[in-house]
Amino acid sequence: MSGQMPGFCFLVCPDSLLLHRRLDERLAAFSPVGGQWERHVHWGDEEPPKSFWEQLTMQGLFGNARAVIVRQADQWPAAVWKQLSHALARPSPQCLSFFCLEVAWEKGKPKIPAFFSKLRCFVFADKQGWVWRQDGLNERGIKRHVQSRASALGLEFEQDALEQFCASVLPDASAVENELQKFVLLRSAAKAAGDAGRITSAMTALCASSPECNIFACLRHIEAGNLPAMLREVARSRDSVGLLFPLLSLLARDMRQLWRVKAGEQVRFFPFEAEFKQHLARRIDFARLSKCMALIMDAELQVKSGRLEAGQSLDFLTTELTCLFKELSGQEKSVSERNV
Repeated sequence: MSGQMPGFCFLVCPDSLLLHRRLDERLAAFSPVGGQWERHVHWGDEEPPKSFWEQLTMQGLFGNARAVIVRQADQWPAAVWKQLSHALARPSPQCLSFFCLEVAWEKGKPKIPAFFSKLRCFVFADKQGWVWRQDGLNERGIKRHVQSRASALGLEFEQDALEQFCASVLPDASAVENELQKFVLLRSAAKAAGDAGRITSAMTALCASSPECNIFACLRHIEAGNLPAMLREVARSRDSVGLLFPLLSLLARDMRQLWRVKAGEQVRFFPFEAEFKQHLARRIDFARLSKCMALIMDAELQVKSGRLEAGQSLDFLTTELTCLFKELSGQEKSVSERNV
């Protein structure tokens, strides 16, 4: 392996796409000689299974190089982390583990559970430089991020167009990526028509993002069952109609994809969301998916029939769906407690 591989890593970032890219960079930097990482992904809303502990500590002469990744690791209780900290005191040389703390930031600091400040493995990792902190995209860093991604995609902005895009796009890496992919298509069409292919102000005007409410963040909070975060995000919107119908479309798409996964079909997700969507599909059952679809269709009907205002329908839909997804975690914890 190239360089000095860390014993384990903490990735502290609320933006799933930025986190995913950092993870890929670290794995590439310490790629196994003559092979690839054998990836194992676990989630913090579930008790760590026996296989997790085996993957973390197993050693052997002919074992494969393992990348053990824990998403939303901040959700594990202190008791689990105490046991994990003890196991990490002697990390396996064949295993590189990543613990993703996908928490919000406040006043320039991540809102990590308080017990982490006394957790030996975290304190040690911080001293060794094994903790990566990134507060996501903000107004200060959005332009630099857009320029970097545009360069990687071969996009060239006119100066005014770049400023206009950075001012209007949502400060979320997934939202930025979605809009840049649209520009890739627009550029191809422009070149085919004999134009220079640069991104113009007319093209950036097609950007549908609204800086007041991040619809992609709203969708993630709903499917993660995070009611407080969802309510905060929805409260930022001053245009209920402008938020409700695009959200209905995204939700309907996601429910169809989850249904297809459960039916055994091959579904292509964006790379940065594939792990979460596959995990969600395993947890939810057909009955809950049916209820979700019914809520989505009813929300549209209530507004179009005049029975409810868009804001009323939006509030009811988002709250009901978020609570429904939150039940999944509660149900899993109850099953886990009964098995103890």
